[in-house]
Amino acid sequence: MRFLLDDQQRDFARSLDAMLTAADTPAVARAWAAGDTAPGRAVWARLAEAGVFALAVPERHDGLGPLPVELAVALRELGRHVVPGPVVETVAAAALLDRLGTLGDEATAANWLPGIASGKTVASLCLISGNASGSGCGSGSGSGESPYALDAESADVVFVVDGDTVRLTEVTGPVQSSADPARRLSRPLGGTVLARGPRVSAAAAHAAEVAALATAAQALGLGRALLARTVEYARQRTQFGAAIGSFQAVKHRLADALIALEFAEPLVHAAALALAADAESSGAEIAAAKVSACEAACSAARTALHLHGALGYTEELDLSLWIRKARALRGAWGTPAACRARVLAP
Repeated sequence: MRFLLDDQQRDFARSLDAMLTAADTPAVARAWAAGDTAPGRAVWARLAEAGVFALAVPERHDGLGPLPVELAVALRELGRHVVPGPVVETVAAAALLDRLGTLGDEATAANWLPGIASGKTVASLCLISGNASGSGCGSGSGSGESPYALDAESADVVFVVDGDTVRLTEVTGPVQSSADPARRLSRPLGGTVLARGPRVSAAAAHAAEVAALATAAQALGLGRALLARTVEYARQRTQFGAAIGSFQAVKHRLADALIALEFAEPLVHAAALALAADAESSGAEIAAAKVSACEAACSAARTALHLHGALGYTEELDLSLWIRKARALRGAWGTPAACRARVLAP
C-alpha cells in the first residue's frame, strides 16, 4: 500500500492552496460567523469549479468520484485555510445519496447529487445517535438523541437520518453556540420522508465513515497551519535578546506537535486508501485516522496558544480561528473515546 501522494495529487493540493490564500479565508470565516454567508458561498463556488465536491459524487451523476484519496487531499487544504461551511456534511450527504442509489434508490440520488457536484447545492447532514454503530467512529455532528445539524440555516438542503428513515428537513431550531463561532449549530425539526428501510441504515453507516475521514483530513490541515504560524512567530518574537524559537523548551513543544502531525498524516492516507478499496478494515482505519489527526491538531492548538502568550487568547488574532476549530473538530463525527473503541473492537 502506497501512502505517498503522486505528482497530480500534490499539484491539486498546491492549486487549492494558492486559490484559498488569494481568497483571504480568515475574513471569510469571520463573515460566516457573523451570519454573512455571501463571501463563503463565493469561495464554495470556486471550490466547486476546482472539482472539490465532484470528488464525492459518482460519474453517473456528473461527478468525478467517489475518490476518497483526492477528497482527503482537498479537505486537508480546506482545513489549512480554515474554510467555513458544512463542507464535511455536504461530502457525507453525497456519500449517503450515492450509496442509496447503488442500493436501489436511484431517483433520490439523481435529484440531489448533480447539484452537489456543481456546487449549486450546499447540504447538511444529521445522523441521529446510533446510526453509525460499527462504522467509522461515531455518528453525527453532535451527541445524544437529537444531534445538531451544522449550518442548517445556510444550507440549501438538510438530510436527517433517524434509524432506518431519511428525511428532508425544511425547518430547524434556533442557532446554538459552538466552540467555533463559524460552526453554526441547530436542531433539525420535522421533515418529509425520502426513503425508509435497511438500505438507509447501510447508507448512513457509509456516510458516517466518509464524514469521519473528511474531518480527520480537515484537522490534519488545520494542525499544519497552526504549527506553521507558531514556528513563524517563534522566529520573530524575542525575549532576553534572543528569538524564543532558540529556547530548548520551545523547540521541544514545536517538535512534539510536528511529530504528532507526522504520525497522523499516513494514517489519514491509509484510511482514504482503505475506503477507496472498500476494505473490511476501513472503519477501524478511519477511526485511527480521526483520533490521531484531531488529537494532533489539538496538540498544535495548545502549543500555538502557549507560545503566543497572552496574544494567543485574543479573538482579534486570526490564530483564534484555527484554535477554536481544532476543539470543535475533535468531537465532530466521532469523539476520541468512540474512535479508540472502534480501533480496539475485535
